Amino acid sequence: MVRSNKRNHAAQNIPASHALAAFSFMTRSTMTFRRYLVLAFVSVSAPLGDTFLDVGMKRIGPVSLAHISTLFHAVSTPWVAGGIVLLIGFFASYLTALSWADLTFVLPATSFGNVVVALLARFWRHEQISLARWVGIFLITAAVGFVTQGPSYTEHEQPITAPDAKEVCQL
Repeated sequence: MVRSNKRNHAAQNIPASHALAAFSFMTRSTMTFRRYLVLAFVSVSAPLGDTFLDVGMKRIGPVSLAHISTLFHAVSTPWVAGGIVLLIGFFASYLTALSWADLTFVLPATSFGNVVVALLARFWRHEQISLARWVGIFLITAAVGFVTQGPSYTEHEQPITAPDAKEVCQL
């Protein structure tokens, strides 16, 4: 007894490219060489900026909120000012990356900065890093490889827009 299943038969005749096209309307890769450079800058500028802040604040010494003038002095030192500039560059690049990629892609992809922080802390700042921290850094880096293999952007059928003033007033 041979039963014919029309749905099964129809599914066998659909080319794989058409089946994938049905899914690809939701996600797509938007990565270019320049965009990889932006992600690389994000991954390097944040840890470098944080390290500059560390150098500057270690030279200033302990700061108390009771003496707020010390914080203003700290901002005027070259290391802290340089760290702030790098962190502003990080933030601008991070915003740029979020404009063309999903948060679930950008944040893990830029987490390579954890490796950069560890290397800067160990070899420039001469900090001791435990084996457990190195293992954690390795696991984060390995996970980044999985995340970056997926699509970088999810398309939405209708763009999400902020309500205009008329709509808000009518609510």
